[in-house]
Amino acid sequence: MTVYEKYKKLNIDGSRIGLERGSEIGGYFCTPKGARVIGWDNGIHYCFIRGYGEMVFAVNPETGTDKYVYPLAKNFEDFLRLILACGHTAPVEQIIMWTEEQFKEFLTSDYNALMSGQQEVLDTITEKLKLEPMAAPYQYVKELQAQFDDSKIKFTDDYYDVLGLELPKGRKKKQPEYQYEQVVEISVTRITED
Repeated sequence: MTVYEKYKKLNIDGSRIGLERGSEIGGYFCTPKGARVIGWDNGIHYCFIRGYGEMVFAVNPETGTDKYVYPLAKNFEDFLRLILACGHTAPVEQIIMWTEEQFKEFLTSDYNALMSGQQEVLDTITEKLKLEPMAAPYQYVKELQAQFDDSKIKFTDDYYDVLGLELPKGRKKKQPEYQYEQVVEISVTRITED
């Protein structure tokens, strides 16, 4: 049984740590092909992508960078350890656009203060899954992102349409599954008797 499967069996309220249950599909223009969503925090979703094993990715349709999809952890166990170190998915997800100073400042700010029920969820993960917080979360995520080649991630046609990008070489745009009927405009003249 994988760590992710063990985590799911805990049946905890993941919304307390930014891993709320929801659709496993995603459905945003930037959700990669083959994504299996494992949690939500507002519009941001976290997923595995077919072909990348247990690597955990963030999908952010309102990103503050030029990346809409980026890795956060080599596997789900490390992802949980990052959350244990930071208290929530939010600071982990935002490492991509922060300096280390900004990251550390956020961790100690009121924005990252523990909410009701959050510590209980973190304690359950620690105790039941026997995990410890990641020692250097900022360095871990930055190193993973620096080494990652995102050019192999596959997207739907919507991704290229929304961003105004050309489709990758050799790929043809799919025709929509629906067809519109041609609209013919008819003008009607009213005839009146004089």
